[in-house]
Parts: sequence; C-alpha cells; structure tokens
Amino acid sequence: MPKISKKGQELPSSPIRKLVLHSDEAKTRGVEVLHLNIGQPDIEAPKEAMEVVRDQRLNLLPYGSSQGPLSYRTQLCRYYEQHDISIEPDDIIVTTGASEALSFTINVICDAGDEIIIPEPFYANYNGFAAACSVEVIPVVSHFENRFELPPIALLEEKITKKTRAILICNPSNPTGYLYSEAEIKDLINLAVAHDIFIIVDEVYREFIYTKQSHYSVLKSEKGSQHAVMIDSVSKRYSLCGARVGCMISKNKALMATALKFAHLRLSPPALALMVSEAAVSSPPSYLEDVKKEYEKRKNVTVAALEKIEGVEVSNPMGAFYCIAKLPIDSAEDFSKFLLTDFEDQGQTVMLAPAAGFYSSPELGKDQVRLAFVLESKKLQRAAEILEKALTAYRNS
Repeated sequence: MPKISKKGQELPSSPIRKLVLHSDEAKTRGVEVLHLNIGQPDIEAPKEAMEVVRDQRLNLLPYGSSQGPLSYRTQLCRYYEQHDISIEPDDIIVTTGASEALSFTINVICDAGDEIIIPEPFYANYNGFAAACSVEVIPVVSHFENRFELPPIALLEEKITKKTRAILICNPSNPTGYLYSEAEIKDLINLAVAHDIFIIVDEVYREFIYTKQSHYSVLKSEKGSQHAVMIDSVSKRYSLCGARVGCMISKNKALMATALKFAHLRLSPPALALMVSEAAVSSPPSYLEDVKKEYEKRKNVTVAALEKIEGVEVSNPMGAFYCIAKLPIDSAEDFSKFLLTDFEDQGQTVMLAPAAGFYSSPELGKDQVRLAFVLESKKLQRAAEILEKALTAYRNS
C-alpha cells in the first residue's frame, strides 16, 4: 500500500468540523441542529453583491490577474482609507479566502523547522496551516480570567529563538472575541522590529467591535511597515463565506514580490466571486452599520442567556462573533458529542466547538467551548435553554 506523508497524518483535525458526522446522523434522525460551532453568518449579503450573481450573462470565465484585478484592489484601498489605513494597490494580493493569504504568508517567511509564536487559544486552522508548511507553532497562554488579553510582552520575548519568523494574532480574536488595544499592537510591533521578525495580524473581524475602544490596524504603524502583514477577507464582513475571497497586505516589497510567485502557481483568484466581492465592498456604509448592531444584539443575548445557567462562566467578547464559555464538566468534547448523539429537547439540539482544539497546549481548554452567535436572537435563546437541560442530563448520565 502506498504511504501517506507524515505531515499529512499529523495534520490536526478541525475542532469546528470534527463532529460533523454526529451532526449529520442527528439530522438523519429528524433532529434540528442549532449550529453554534461555526462562524457561518445567517445575515443576508449586500443586495448589490447578490444582484451580480443573479445578473451574470457570461459566455466564459477566463483567467484573471494573479495579483487580483486592479479595480478590486483599488476598491479595497478606498475601503481601508475610511479606516485611516493608507495603502496602494500594489501592497495587496487578492487570495482565495483569508486561508490562502495566511498560507502564502507562512510559505514566504518560513522554511521547514521555523517557528511562529501565537497567543493561545487561537483559530484552529492556524495550527493546520503551520503544520502543512512544516512550521512549528510556539504557543503563549492567554487566560480566561482576564478575557484572554495579550500575555506580557516579556513572556512572548522569552519564546523568541533563532528559528522564530513571526508573531501571529487575530484582532479581534477568533475564538475569544478579545480586542487587542492600540498599545498592545504597538508593543507587538516594537517586539517584531527589535528582533527583526514579522507581525501577522488577521483582521477579518475588524468591523465588529462592541466596546468604546476602536480597532487599531497593524498597518497604521509606520515603524512596523516592513514587518507587518495584514490578512483580510470579505467572508464574515459581508456574509460571503462561500465566495472564498481574501487578501494579504504588506508594504514590504520583497515579501509581496515573493508571495506573488505563490499566487502565480494557482494562476488567479476566483473570477465570479471577485465580481461579487467588489460589489459588496462598494455597498453603502449603512449595510455594515446595521450588521454590527445585529451582532451586538446577538452577543448581548448570548452572554446574558449563558450567564443564567448554573456553573457556566462566559468571557464577554469585545469583538468578532464568538465567545468562550467554561462549562461545569470535565470534558467539553464529550459533552459536545453527547449533545449530538444522546440528547434532544423537543426535536432540537445544539452543536458546539470544543475549545481544546483552539489550544496548542494539550492540557488546556478541556472544560471550555467556543460559541458563534451567528443565529437570530430567538434561536440563540433557545440554544441556551437546550444547553442548560443538556448539562443536567449529561451530569446525571
């Protein structure tokens, strides 16, 4: 039998999707599953974007620019200018989702055996992207008790070795909802500059902030201009997850020229999805304002409902559309499976993402789950009711 690569065998399973088989089986039994496990928005995309889908009368879809069409990159520059971020179209490479942007970035800056420092918990696929490039993730623990704020800079600096190539964060964070402050971002930039490494910031949730604190982009710092890489996407912002259109942005010309070589390998980003994305980015500001208000409402409903459940603790998110909850059980993964295989209430159950999969350190997060508040408020309240009953049933089983 031909052998499978060690790299492939060791690639970590997604905690977001690993219970899908059990979810499918529950649906086969006629159980309605409320999906809080994945950040799939149910809010409608901008009508301008959907009109592009409906109105296409194309005879073919040719290859496009490997860097992405100039019209779209110019449109992105105008969008970022509204956030006081000054960039040029040549600072952007359009990618097949933020995932490809991060994959390009890791491939450009790292060789096999190099290291990337990431505060944990972190978006689980970061582990997968690193593993696929034979790069080691060096975790630094952030804590539930202080809303997962940035670990002390001294602890991050202790982890830097000759193999360190970058520090990677998501701001605001998936899975925690923590919003890194301007001071924290500047501290990370200073650290990156001092050690001549990169600072990579995934900013796909920048629009969804629920505090008076504003979002500070890594690209605003002139000091870090040659060390900063920003990852972005239309997926969550405009409810276009299936479009798979993202971008990587940096003012480091050598980095971007090298990344373009990787872009050449896949020829071009998806043409029709780019037409949809360009229309979305040009939609009126009122669209994002309304979306943010809706997510803030859902966040408040979710946190309030969970806090009423005996023994459950919630880290109140400052941004994005996720929160981490600590449950009064030993294994959140077993409980999440129990919800799908052995429990239902009035024909309904809930699917969660066990938070242990968002940690690199195997002993952490075992009693925690990540919840995505991407359903309408009534469904979120109902999900909390189901969780409360399921916790009682699980502890009595």
